Amino acid sequence: MRINFQDYNSIHPIIKTVTGHDLVGQIKGITTDSRKVIEGDLYIALEGAINDGHNYLKEVDELNATAVLINQHKRSSNLKAQKIEVKDTKKTLGYISKEWRKKFDIPVIGITGSNGKTSTKDLLYHVLKKKYNIHLTRGNYNTSIGLPLTLLEINKSHEISIVEMGANQTGDIEYLCELSKPTHGLITNVSSAHLEGFGNIDNIIKTKSALFEALKNGVSFVNYADNKVKKAHNIGQKITYGLNEICDFPANIHHDKDGSIILTISSQEIHTRSQNLSFAKNIIAVASVAITLGIKWSHFQDRILSYKPPKGRCEVSKYDKITVIDDTYNSNLESCSAAIDYLKAFSGNGRRIVVLGDMLELGDASEEQHRNIGYKCSSSNLDAVFTFGENAFFIKESVKGIKKNHHFEIRKDLINSLKLELKENDKVLFKGSRGMKMEEIIEGVFGE
Repeated sequence: MRINFQDYNSIHPIIKTVTGHDLVGQIKGITTDSRKVIEGDLYIALEGAINDGHNYLKEVDELNATAVLINQHKRSSNLKAQKIEVKDTKKTLGYISKEWRKKFDIPVIGITGSNGKTSTKDLLYHVLKKKYNIHLTRGNYNTSIGLPLTLLEINKSHEISIVEMGANQTGDIEYLCELSKPTHGLITNVSSAHLEGFGNIDNIIKTKSALFEALKNGVSFVNYADNKVKKAHNIGQKITYGLNEICDFPANIHHDKDGSIILTISSQEIHTRSQNLSFAKNIIAVASVAITLGIKWSHFQDRILSYKPPKGRCEVSKYDKITVIDDTYNSNLESCSAAIDYLKAFSGNGRRIVVLGDMLELGDASEEQHRNIGYKCSSSNLDAVFTFGENAFFIKESVKGIKKNHHFEIRKDLINSLKLELKENDKVLFKGSRGMKMEEIIEGVFGE
């Protein structure tokens, strides 16, 4: 990731305060990726488990970087660029972003959760952007490296910031809150997704709840339909929402004649033109934030109807009268189960088929959670199950009562099998973790 700086004069004193070094030249941008350096940049060399940014200082220097931020124990000579040596470049990046964030007195909305944080962030941005100039986390730059760079993109024109917060281990959300100083916060849900790095569900709850704990003087948006989220809030102002009558934004679900979901939120009828239950839950969460921030219900409805989900998130396409649900962006127990429910909700004739890849980063819970998906398939009136990957074999093993239940270890074999199997009017869900690249299977089956 690389960010541009328009306000050179403001970042220079912050860098001096944090590092103790006066910059010799102007900084036009900041990046941690040596391949994205352009003339005038500050390059921050990060040490990772696999790669070390200090190995690319020569290449960065040839691209005419103004300065390089490096660790003291990685001393480098013969560079044209100014060398700024610190104890820990990653922590220094965090300190710089923290000081930059302090310059802006605007609402900062932090969003985290086990599932749906990116889609909730994107939907909230879509709803708010016609009324406010919004600063937004790009893509999934939500980590201890990505979020500091995201914060450095805030400028004087922004009226609201929406920052996504991801966590891979305990303490992550607390650290990201320390940098971003959120004024508002929303936890979509808390589940056993991505247990690897946390050990158990209690550590996940503790980590996510740090967002609410950081809002003792702010506003927490609390999902009352999730008991773990509900219990996580114990400090500061809260606004509640969910499929629950006793909350500030109570919601009910009904369906149109075509199966599309209609929501009633705080007595307001909201049409979704979607059969996706996960999307409907995102709408409820976003309504609580948007209406609180001054959006009118009529505008909210218009923005919901104009929203188009990004690629790989329950994206529905037609190929030769075969309906394809591309939900390949990522997968875990809860989102996979919800995607199967989405497939079940489709009306009309034709078979309902799932193509499921491994759910990754589940640690010791992997076998159990894949088997749970197999049980879900068995009870969902599906016509065929195709599984792909090492862990997805446990899905195949636990599926009962579905005659067409096939497992594949080789991508090409799965693609060839699907080409022979699929026919007119079939409705097919593709779902798997990001690392499984399930979108390549869709391309292999339906591409030219």
